Amino acid sequence: MAGNATFRIWRGDPVSGGFTDYVTPVEEGMVVLDAVHRIQAEQAPDLAVRWNCKAGKCGSCSAEINGMPKLMCMTRLSKLNLNEPVTLEPMHTFPVIRDLVTDVSWNFRAKKTIKPFKPRTPDNPDGTWLMQQADVERVQEFRKCIECYLCQDVCHVLREHHKHDEFIGPRLFVYAAALEMHPLDIEDRVIDLRKKHSIGYCNITTCCRKVCPESITITENAIIPLKERVVDRFFDPLKTLFHII
Repeated sequence: MAGNATFRIWRGDPVSGGFTDYVTPVEEGMVVLDAVHRIQAEQAPDLAVRWNCKAGKCGSCSAEINGMPKLMCMTRLSKLNLNEPVTLEPMHTFPVIRDLVTDVSWNFRAKKTIKPFKPRTPDNPDGTWLMQQADVERVQEFRKCIECYLCQDVCHVLREHHKHDEFIGPRLFVYAAALEMHPLDIEDRVIDLRKKHSIGYCNITTCCRKVCPESITITENAIIPLKERVVDRFFDPLKTLFHII
């Protein structure tokens, strides 16, 4: 694979920007972030890019590579067609700060609108609880999230319809599911899921699951069970008939 490759990188700020081509040497074993660092070191020292661990665990280096939301540190050049320019863009769903860096602070503000963990009364006099192991394991998957926000980036409700004021997105539904399905939690978030967080906007296309670097089953294991709770609460015909009677 050794040779040169062209990287077409979006450069700009919130006001204006465009693509700039950089030709740089590439070698066996490199990932996209390695190439970006080489371009920074040798051609564009002012290129803005966010990164931290370079191990796929911090979620910092999220970007769009050839139009697909990915982590730059986990995208191997050997998996890309280097006979054509590799296009790098910032995530489209969030405001651009500069170059490949976006402002993802909205996610943290939206997270605060979800009711926090509220445990039930301890089962034992010493203040401890009893839990089934299956209930514990059910929520472990959701805790793998590294908050890279790739799922938020690919979600059409946020990306294309810009419903940030009404819809919290797949990452935060995963967070809500981790709380709702926790064996000790007794907080009621179902009304908020329907009215404040607009879970009904999600049409379960599974696009969020497909881009998750931690392979969290976002749609099937988090969003659909939350939708079922909303349906059971508000749209169950038997419950409606019972209340009428």
